[in-house]
Amino acid sequence: MPDSQLKTTSEGGKHKIFLSYAPGVGKTHAMLEEASRRRKRGQDVVAGLIAAHLRPSVEELLTGIEVVPPLMVNGVPEVDVDAIIARHPEVVLVDDLQHTNSPGSKREKRWQDVQALLQAGIRVLSTVNVYHFESLIDNVSDITGIKITETLPDQILHDAEEVEYVDVTPRALMNRLDRGDIYEVSKLDPEAVSFFMISSIRIP
Repeated sequence: MPDSQLKTTSEGGKHKIFLSYAPGVGKTHAMLEEASRRRKRGQDVVAGLIAAHLRPSVEELLTGIEVVPPLMVNGVPEVDVDAIIARHPEVVLVDDLQHTNSPGSKREKRWQDVQALLQAGIRVLSTVNVYHFESLIDNVSDITGIKITETLPDQILHDAEEVEYVDVTPRALMNRLDRGDIYEVSKLDPEAVSFFMISSIRIP
């Protein structure tokens, strides 16, 4: 069966998605905090790929969690699915479910990597923003004028065992952006800043 058609079965791992309306809301923090709680309960937890963006708070939460080194494909870090399956932890953490893998990767999309991990019986905690789901991209484009190019099927959300919505107020999100807690604002182009301003009023 092609990776794009893999489905979680009763024998496979379970998938929990941390979902929000924009970057910087706190999905990765929430995922890492749950990982910490699971480790304290004795579960074997590893990080498959975390998008830290050089944020000290994320690096701090990662302390003590084993990191499976990513594969470097054309200079881009990608989830090393084979290494994680060989390590076979109880739980693996994977950021940015919508990510398109670098050309030359075994699979086109990160959500396909996650499906392979689930098929191997590994529980996955992952993160994604709601506007990446295929049924919403036209609405998002109409509202923002920005075309969302990284997408994933709605079925991924429906198949998840659990979805946790992570939220902050629009003012808090913009304050985080202004402080550089999400990205370095100087490196964001005007279109990206505009997208943050629009998404902070809850799109779609």
